[in-house]
Amino acid sequence: MKQKEYALIVAGGKGTRIKSALPKQFIELLGKPILLHTIEAFLRYSTELKIILVLPEDDFSIWKSICIKYNFNHPILLEKGGETRFQSVKNGLNKMEGNGLVAIHDGVRPLISSDIIGASFHLAAAHHSAVAAVRLKESIRVTDQDNTKAVDRSKFRLIQTPQTFDLQLIKKAYEVKEDSSLTDDASVAEKAGHLISLFEGSYENIKITTPEDLVIAEALLMGRKKETPKRS
Repeated sequence: MKQKEYALIVAGGKGTRIKSALPKQFIELLGKPILLHTIEAFLRYSTELKIILVLPEDDFSIWKSICIKYNFNHPILLEKGGETRFQSVKNGLNKMEGNGLVAIHDGVRPLISSDIIGASFHLAAAHHSAVAAVRLKESIRVTDQDNTKAVDRSKFRLIQTPQTFDLQLIKKAYEVKEDSSLTDDASVAEKAGHLISLFEGSYENIKITTPEDLVIAEALLMGRKKETPKRS
């Protein structure tokens, strides 16, 4: 029997690096807020998905105005974010009860595909964790104050979201004490003693952080629209 599936969308960005007064998750991308693109991507995977959206409380009114403007009426559970991503994810997880699987995803990764979302749930059902990752394309070096040294890039991965877990496993993992080393959900689960399973993500699954990312995301979305066959 298929397990209950949740999506926990975390969107607490301030738009500092993208040089915007508007929080970056609300910046328009091809005429629609980035965050709305992200949520609709998960609904394309399944309209039965239970979605929890975590936002700073001050941004609730912006989200509600977006729903009205874009006629978005799918039921979404809104939860108040914390001071850090760790606290925001924990707040969202606390809204979920019982057993199931949860895909935790950055609100500013709007190009996530249904295939990757589906793969994350399928693998997490088997392995209790499934974290999207991609191989490095360029050479890397490790540095200190005086020297640099080449390292084997084949041993490293760039980590993305979704990071999908057995719900009770990740809820219990988030009971650990927060510290600066816990930069994502995989690091929290790992600190709690769990093995992390990686799977192949996508280079298109970018996190919009800088102005250049907006340009790339727009180009990728335009390309997808051209590839989508028109209905007769």
